[in-house]
Amino acid sequence: MSLAGKVALVTGAQQGIGRGIALAFAEAGADVAINWLDDEAAAREVAAAAVGHNRRAVTIQADMGKLADIREMVVAVVAEFGGIDILVNNAGISGPTKRITDMSLAEWQETIDIDLTGTWLATRAVLPTMDKQRSGNVINISSGAGRRGYPMRSPYAAAKWAMIGLTQTVAGEWGQRGIRCNCICPGAIEGERIERVMRARADALKQPYEQIKAGFLSQAAMNRMATEEEVARVALFLALDVSAGITGQTMNVDCGSIMN
Repeated sequence: MSLAGKVALVTGAQQGIGRGIALAFAEAGADVAINWLDDEAAAREVAAAAVGHNRRAVTIQADMGKLADIREMVVAVVAEFGGIDILVNNAGISGPTKRITDMSLAEWQETIDIDLTGTWLATRAVLPTMDKQRSGNVINISSGAGRRGYPMRSPYAAAKWAMIGLTQTVAGEWGQRGIRCNCICPGAIEGERIERVMRARADALKQPYEQIKAGFLSQAAMNRMATEEEVARVALFLALDVSAGITGQTMNVDCGSIMN
């Protein structure tokens, strides 16, 4: 039930779900590399909190939509810690809230590049190191939008659906080399990000914010949103050896919004 001696790289770890996962891993004994893009101060706060758990922590700026940034990030983590045992592909953007016919190719492509291709690139970059170790663990953060269609969010939904297929493919390709790959689909998660998403949806549909929020809550069997900490605990379970027999799987953390 410990990650002592493990090294975890968490993308988009300066806030939200990524922050929660990085700190859960540090508390469990892992050294952590905290990827960030546009908020260095927040990333340093996460690193300081990890150090508070008597773990080593570094912050690394990288744009998950850029191949060169991702390569340099992985090289830096290996140089600092000597290897990478766990990769959490969490970084992503919400993308536009528009009908397909109102969306530009650039808006579509940006979301796909960061949310899907960035996950593929980061996974590809760490696999040689994990292969040499004959062990590794990749955890992809998809979404409830990867379980069912999401009107007004086509590139986001497409990327998140594809992450589940990518998860199963990586698991199948690399399982015999001691590398596991699993996926988490968070639903609506309490916090600033879902507030922005709901307000953007209210604006796009010209509906009251309260109506949009009520719709999100009504989908959940528990009539509430999940929390960052609840997602982090599932990620921790998948990172621990207690889940050693689990690979190629996708787990929902959504308070019962989607039951499959």
